[in-house]
Amino acid sequence: MLKIERLNAYYGAVQVLRDFSLSLSAGEVLCLFGRNGAGKTTALKSIMGLVRRSGSIEVDGEDLIALPAHLIPRRGIGYVPQGRRLFAELTVAENMAIGLMARGSMIKDKTKTRGAQTREQVLALFPPLASRLNQVAGTLSGGEQQMLAMARALCLEPSVLLLDEPSEGLMPSMLATIREVVMALRQQGVAILLVEQRVEAVLPVADRVAFIENGRIADVVGVEQLSENHDLFHKKYIGKYVGVSQ
Repeated sequence: MLKIERLNAYYGAVQVLRDFSLSLSAGEVLCLFGRNGAGKTTALKSIMGLVRRSGSIEVDGEDLIALPAHLIPRRGIGYVPQGRRLFAELTVAENMAIGLMARGSMIKDKTKTRGAQTREQVLALFPPLASRLNQVAGTLSGGEQQMLAMARALCLEPSVLLLDEPSEGLMPSMLATIREVVMALRQQGVAILLVEQRVEAVLPVADRVAFIENGRIADVVGVEQLSENHDLFHKKYIGKYVGVSQ
């Protein structure tokens, strides 16, 4: 599904990723952990073509490394950036329409637009948004904004979804909603690469955990192995213990 090999990424003359490699299968949730500045967000931005990069990024066998950023979503990659990055002055419906147009889903058929069908499917995952379609995004609560950011990405009908710290600033009830959506997407065969700092927020849905250190993948372990050795992994790769749900 997603295969990254020897990916290098730069901000100007500063190299952040160094021969970064990982793979992700359909219906798998892989969580990316590491200290601040290790390169987690840069890895997601590199996949989306938002920073200067070299190496190989394949989705279903197609190498995307040479594609400009605006064409990456059309290859079925959805991206929910840290901080949500919504169009605050646009409505919920308008933000979702941008996602639909980015994948080219606003094509009419004999009965209704494909975009309308996709939007209905996405709203079924986030029922609170259905009653707020005409509400300006900037007036939503933090949890509702996170739902909208994910909904906009899912309007792309992605086969690969990149999530950058989706639990940031959310209440426990909203975390449960995000987990439920991730589990539903996994059952649908979506491959999910998830950057997080809160271990307890992702272990219930993760299949594997990759640790990034100094721009490289230092270790990849199964969830069971992490649960058994969480103190060791935290001290080595994250620097402090933040808690793990058993």
